[in-house]
Amino acid sequence: MNAKTRAIVSHLFLIGWFIALIFNSSKKEQMASFYIRQNLGFIIVWLALAILRILPVVGPVIWVVGGMLLFIGWLMSLIWSIEGEQKPVPWLGDQFQAWFRGF
Repeated sequence: MNAKTRAIVSHLFLIGWFIALIFNSSKKEQMASFYIRQNLGFIIVWLALAILRILPVVGPVIWVVGGMLLFIGWLMSLIWSIEGEQKPVPWLGDQFQAWFRGF
């Protein structure tokens, strides 16, 4: 599996992320590692949104608005990985790269 394929597979939710991580662990590729870090950030933000959803009144609003923004960021990231470009998503992409440097 080449780096571009690993980058694309990492976008396929949690199972795809694990598969990409396993394939990338033996021979690290820069592009694959970049998108593995991006998608780990997406997974963590999604979990945070799911937890915040239980808040009364504002929880559902945070869930819907945050979910739409997260989906747009994920879609942008998927398109860039298909095109073979390494672009961090707006707002948190650079932070994901810094926070998850070990992946």
